[in-house]
Amino acid sequence: MKKNLCLYMMAAAFLSGGLMSCNESDFLNLTDPNHFTEENFWKNKADAESALAAAYSPIKYQMNGYYGAFDGWLNLNSRGDDIFTILNEEPSMWDIATFQNSPTTGNDPYGALFAGVQRANIVLRYIDEIPASGISDEDRSMVKGEALFLRAYQYFLLVSNYKNVPLRLKPSNEEGTNIPSADEADVWTQIEQDLKDAISCNLPVTRQASEKGRVEKGAAIAVLAKVYLAQHKYEAAKEQLLLLIKPPYYGVRYKLMPNFADNFTTAKENNEESVFELQYSSDGDLTWGNESGINLGSSLPQFVGPAVSGGWAKLMPSAFLVSEFTKEPRASEKTEGGPDSKYDKRMYASLFFTPSDLGDWVVDNDWYSSIYYGGNYTMDQLWNGNSAKMAGGAPIFVVPGVSGNLKFLLKKYTAYFVNSKTADSMADKEGKANNVRVMRFAEVLLMYAEACAKTNDAGQANWALTEIRNRAGLPEKTFDLSNLMGEIEHQCLLEFFGEGHRFDDLKRWYTTAEIQMKFRDHQKQGAENFKEKHKYYPIPSGELNNNTAMKQNELWQ
Repeated sequence: MKKNLCLYMMAAAFLSGGLMSCNESDFLNLTDPNHFTEENFWKNKADAESALAAAYSPIKYQMNGYYGAFDGWLNLNSRGDDIFTILNEEPSMWDIATFQNSPTTGNDPYGALFAGVQRANIVLRYIDEIPASGISDEDRSMVKGEALFLRAYQYFLLVSNYKNVPLRLKPSNEEGTNIPSADEADVWTQIEQDLKDAISCNLPVTRQASEKGRVEKGAAIAVLAKVYLAQHKYEAAKEQLLLLIKPPYYGVRYKLMPNFADNFTTAKENNEESVFELQYSSDGDLTWGNESGINLGSSLPQFVGPAVSGGWAKLMPSAFLVSEFTKEPRASEKTEGGPDSKYDKRMYASLFFTPSDLGDWVVDNDWYSSIYYGGNYTMDQLWNGNSAKMAGGAPIFVVPGVSGNLKFLLKKYTAYFVNSKTADSMADKEGKANNVRVMRFAEVLLMYAEACAKTNDAGQANWALTEIRNRAGLPEKTFDLSNLMGEIEHQCLLEFFGEGHRFDDLKRWYTTAEIQMKFRDHQKQGAENFKEKHKYYPIPSGELNNNTAMKQNELWQ
């Protein structure tokens, strides 16, 4: 899929006449200098897939896409209390992490998301004009389903992050530049309808190897459930999730990977746990940007990796996160036939640390390895290499029953699995080829647990939690209704640490006052600044200038 998608993206670059702008209103003008127009382009399946690939691209821009490294991934994670943001790094990241941002802060993903919407609208506008001789009914329906999914998903991100936004369902050249923001409820309704329509299209349950990474029917069902959950429509969410926990999905297409770490390396991309995965490639040399020259690599390792491995070490795990990982040891001491590690198995894939400092007896096995970067670095070397970064402050880690100065660094989405002293540098091809797992089956299970807990179905909620706990190596427990949501929150925190989930989860579960209290209790940077408006980003000033009919989010006025 990576190579095929790259070819489609290159064709789409010509189609769009230079895919450089991020404004919602000026994307994919089909009358371009290369003479691709609606009259001579939309002739066959290949043309449709070229345009479709362009609709996938903005969400994963290498730098400024929603899941791009900067300002995407950094901001996505820094608002949560599971992350400690390094001081004196990126001013815009610091302002967002500490809730001091404004409508002019940083390179906001708003424009990239509307670029994706525009491109999906182009596909939906012209897909039915391809003659029957050029595309089968099945393929036409499949492409349409993917475009509907991409429009819905990017609108889900827009309404979740900006509240009221313009609802564009046609290419901008047909409806004009200046249109007002739609009511938030109308945007949610459109998202639901697009996903329902996508599910009814010919999306496959599973993709052949050459199409891995393209949207499947299960992804559309899972995102629809997530949309319902975000609106507290628990019965509707549960109905969708029930489809995914039985064949042909659960146990056939989807399952939890036995080794949690396999979700974050290049070795087993697009695996059985992957529901929606963004494809990155090692093609080309050191590259920066979004679509200038079609940059295909991910720069996440560069931004989050330790300094000695070529990274910029802009994020660290918070002390609160470490305390949560260590609050439920698998065992207090090593025993014959007992657990093969002291702590939750996910901790070893999520964090750099020295297990022996915690009285841990873990040894190298199929789910844990202390051989960082091919044996090039010890934990002390990683920590000491970050000393200049931490001069402005670092978390003070506390683990029950353990004394001394403890050291933890962020490991997830670094290139620790590459045998190179500079594996986290963008010059390292394997590290930058690592895909981003936007949604895993673990999220389906935890969403199901939440929907069940909220509908008083303790039995099924406990079943889903048991699946998650078993993979983590934790003992089986049964939680009553009064304790279910506490355990679901705990497992979401540990399962998705460093994947950008925490802030959105807190928004769904708690009021503004409750979130601020949690931030204070967990020593979140900027907790005292957090207000209702910080649940959303302000619409960037530049976008308001481009679309004069649109108004700023009322919370930011």
